[in-house]
Amino acid sequence: MTTRILFVQGGGEGAHEEDARLAASLRRELGPSGDVRYPRMPNEDNLDYRTWTECIAAELAHLGDDAVVVAHSIGASVVIKWLTEAAPPRPLAGVFLIAAPFRHDHEVWRWKDIELPRDAAARLPSGLPLFLYHGSEDEIVPFAHLDLYQQAFPEAHVRRLEGRNHQLDDNLADVARAIRSLSRLNTRST
Repeated sequence: MTTRILFVQGGGEGAHEEDARLAASLRRELGPSGDVRYPRMPNEDNLDYRTWTECIAAELAHLGDDAVVVAHSIGASVVIKWLTEAAPPRPLAGVFLIAAPFRHDHEVWRWKDIELPRDAAARLPSGLPLFLYHGSEDEIVPFAHLDLYQQAFPEAHVRRLEGRNHQLDDNLADVARAIRSLSRLNTRST
């Protein structure tokens, strides 16, 4: 069975090109068992929350039931905020957030549109597996943001990757392993 995956890029000038290496790593690691869709998000250097969430919802609607979302950096922050506001157009098998900035940490990391509500965990779709990944050597998003997400989503599966940078050294083998495990679990339960 092929797992359909939506990979959502980060933001900033050149982000789509830079994150293409992450999408390629995921494709390589999953091989024929994964179908990775990697659309270019609009206005990556001056992104608009509503426009990005509309694109994400449209992409997921085309992927069908039990797709997986993998999102990097600001794309991950947008995805998790959106999931606390609205149900995805189709049921998801899992969500994987990589190096997500927690956008209400302090003055540098503020963006009102993606600030999470206090009851964020309760607002996620029931039973949705959530995985959080962050490299200890992230030069862009403070490693401590992972702890803030873990506090907001205590049921999440947290992966602290020692020595890895913001791009996880362009290696998503850990994410691919978790997606394969998730796919095996979903196959057994149906």
